[in-house]
Amino acid sequence: MACEKSLTNLKRLRVHQHLCQQVRTMAKFLKQDQEEVKNMPIFQYATENTKRKRRVYMWGNAMLGALGKANFILPVVHKQPLESMVYPWKHPFGNFHKVKDIACGYGFTVFAATNEENNFTLFGTGLNGDGQIGYHCKRKNIPLTTLAEPVPITLPLLNSGTKAIKVGCGRAHTVVVTDKEGIFSLGNNSYGQCGVPDQIDEKARKFFIAHKIEGVEEEISEVVCGQDHTLILTISGKVYSCGWGADGQTGLGHYNNQYKPCVVKGDIEGEKIIQLSCAGDCVLAVSDEGDVFGWGNSEYGQLNSVTDQQQINIPRRLTLGLGKISYVAAGGTMCAAVDESGKVYVWGFGILGQGPNVSSSKVPILLPEPLFGLNEFNLDAKVVKVVAGLSHFAALTNKFHLYMWGRNRNNCLGLGLNHGDQYFPYKVAVPADVLKVSCGVDHTAVLCRAFA
Repeated sequence: MACEKSLTNLKRLRVHQHLCQQVRTMAKFLKQDQEEVKNMPIFQYATENTKRKRRVYMWGNAMLGALGKANFILPVVHKQPLESMVYPWKHPFGNFHKVKDIACGYGFTVFAATNEENNFTLFGTGLNGDGQIGYHCKRKNIPLTTLAEPVPITLPLLNSGTKAIKVGCGRAHTVVVTDKEGIFSLGNNSYGQCGVPDQIDEKARKFFIAHKIEGVEEEISEVVCGQDHTLILTISGKVYSCGWGADGQTGLGHYNNQYKPCVVKGDIEGEKIIQLSCAGDCVLAVSDEGDVFGWGNSEYGQLNSVTDQQQINIPRRLTLGLGKISYVAAGGTMCAAVDESGKVYVWGFGILGQGPNVSSSKVPILLPEPLFGLNEFNLDAKVVKVVAGLSHFAALTNKFHLYMWGRNRNNCLGLGLNHGDQYFPYKVAVPADVLKVSCGVDHTAVLCRAFA
């Protein structure tokens, strides 16, 4: 008892000493010179209204220059070239440029960006065998076929104040939307994917010339590139397409190559399309009413709800039975959709996200919501966007978190060293708010907003 009483008194003494110290501190502050108090530093913390800088993070295949770091493929002495970046890596390009959009092609990356030091508005890095990132040379008339770091891409602009605002990349071509002068294209036009008439294609290929795409008079809201075709979405909800049509992916009612953009009709005629997706040769589209339309390749049951054929060359309204859809993603062999409540559904063939034992489904199946961060501490967490590569998916949540799953080619999922294919959605450790993700065939780039 005496021992317990001594401990109680000791605790009381410590509390008394702590209170006395607080009183002395407050008295000292009150007696402090007011001018000194006035000049004390003010610490501000980030809020929703704080202006935060854009950042670019990249990962995946580093051998082709697509990550835009020369030391990865041209290392210093006694070091081996870096095969792949396994974690998200902050590219310094975002520190010195205001990046508006970013897109990954097959082994190359393109940025719509500006800075205060020059008038360039478009930059690219990586493979350039078809001029998909413009004309660059060391010797006259001998173009460089690989660029190790981002370089400016020259566009035939009439106004120096014109800026690139959106970009899309296919297997070997790039399409750029500007704010004042329409659309431009670069790269391989073998199938008409650049929207360039075939009679001037030879000159374009020889000198890697960027051309203005004619025939789309409306304001553009989005540009999407499949492997070798291009889709253009206007503000009014119309869809234009050009390029390779062997699988019906142009949606123009035939299987021929299309060298000039034409309006896609079928079941989307009269509808207002608000979003498009295509990573290969199957296309999905969403209307403002939440309906989903599809065309192109259906060898793996992507369009099974409306056809048992392997191709459709004109848009059809899909009967998915999911209610109102807000976003879709079409990969090489599999598809995904997000409904208005944030639930994610997948179908087709591949790593769907349902574990290693589920590799195909002809009907949409729901991915469990807790996989995307929904729990008792985050009751409002939900997916708002899904994006597809050829054989993998990415999902963005309303918390600006990124989840990925699928084939992990050259660590394109960014999940760490020795990480194999991912059979469930897995959160990627990006140290910033993710605003947009672009999936190449084996590398990934994300446009982010700094935490503070």
